[in-house]
Amino acid sequence: METVLNPCEIRVLGCLVEKELATPEYYPLTLNALTAACNQKSNRDPVMTLEEADVVRALDSLRMKGFARQSAEGVRAMKYCHCLAEKFLLEPPDLAVLAELLVRGPQTVGELRTRAERMRPFADLAAVEEVLRMLMEREESLVTRLPRQPGRKEQRYAHLLAGAPEAEGEESAAPPEGARLQVQAENERIARLEEEVPALRAEVAELRRMMEEFRSQFE
Repeated sequence: METVLNPCEIRVLGCLVEKELATPEYYPLTLNALTAACNQKSNRDPVMTLEEADVVRALDSLRMKGFARQSAEGVRAMKYCHCLAEKFLLEPPDLAVLAELLVRGPQTVGELRTRAERMRPFADLAAVEEVLRMLMEREESLVTRLPRQPGRKEQRYAHLLAGAPEAEGEESAAPPEGARLQVQAENERIARLEEEVPALRAEVAELRRMMEEFRSQFE
């Protein structure tokens, strides 16, 4: 791709897409909610610790590059949303797969189907493979298939918004068992809910503040 995003921009963009699909009732996101989403410990690889200033800089850069914008919904507090659907003419299944790659890095088809479930259900692995194929075969490819790693049966896929991924070295660890993946998915779901509580509390506090300001106008 001509435009290459840095890690902070990738995280901010991925979180905007993820939250639109996973929790549309809280989207677009305030700066506070977006920062909390970027710093989640679940469904993130790598885990990051960004300050609000880092997120603001990433948002400004994404807006200049046409990947994000300020929402018209932000009256009392500014809110932000992504522009991927309009920029690349993407459908919800495309966005779900791309968001998962943005927030967690390279993954197999099976991992993508399981982890993207919170954003968009896929009937089977073939449905995910079809989305990946379309993202790869675009005139401007958004996804690439990585070489198979030694000791692994399945190939992984990576997004290209940060440029071509670097070649990876050998991994000696054996792939996790199906039961372990299931347990990890459950743990991630619980951790995700716990991570979302602070953001929801911040939204409620902001709504209360707005109501108090509104009431004070009539006192």
